Amino acid sequence: MSATTAPVPDTDDDKPRGPAAQPAVLHSGPLARIARVFGLLLEWITILLMVLLTVVVIIAVLARLAGESFSWYDEVAAIMLAWITYYGSALAALYRRHIGFDTVLLSIPGKFRLVAMLLAEALVMTFFVLMARAGFQVLDVLAGDRLVSLRWVPVQFTQSVIPIGAILFILGQLLSLPEYWAKTRAGISLEHAEIEEEVETELHKNKDRA
Repeated sequence: MSATTAPVPDTDDDKPRGPAAQPAVLHSGPLARIARVFGLLLEWITILLMVLLTVVVIIAVLARLAGESFSWYDEVAAIMLAWITYYGSALAALYRRHIGFDTVLLSIPGKFRLVAMLLAEALVMTFFVLMARAGFQVLDVLAGDRLVSLRWVPVQFTQSVIPIGAILFILGQLLSLPEYWAKTRAGISLEHAEIEEEVETELHKNKDRA
């Protein structure tokens, strides 16, 4: 009597899997917790600045409708908009939401892809290190200067966002680098994963409507 073998189920192990099927990386641990706290801090700072800017704009519009005009409005609004840009950029760096070229990067084979990624990271870091250094030099030059419309506000305070924003951007890049390294090594595109996640969310929302 010949022995029979049970059929082997098709596990689809040889089929390519998309980003949703890939194992999650670095979603726990001390570094991930630090990144989450850092992200929440930047989110609250950015939200607070946006709310304050909105309030300033509304007050200025109402004042002009009433026949009054604040001399400090244009200067303060421009400064707050710059602050939102710098802090928002650091937040985007933490979540890797700046414009990138994942498709080009992932098309590079093997170890050359990781070398290219490290080269790009080094160039970005170098730029923001130089930016932080130049920002501190600017603060030294502006020592003693005051705003034109608000003489009690030092210009050093308003321009301090340049070195601070650069340092925060560097921290965001460093905190997100391990996960970005792991995903790049695994061939996962951050842009495609985000698009697929949005598509799955919309399909789930509209599933009951069909």
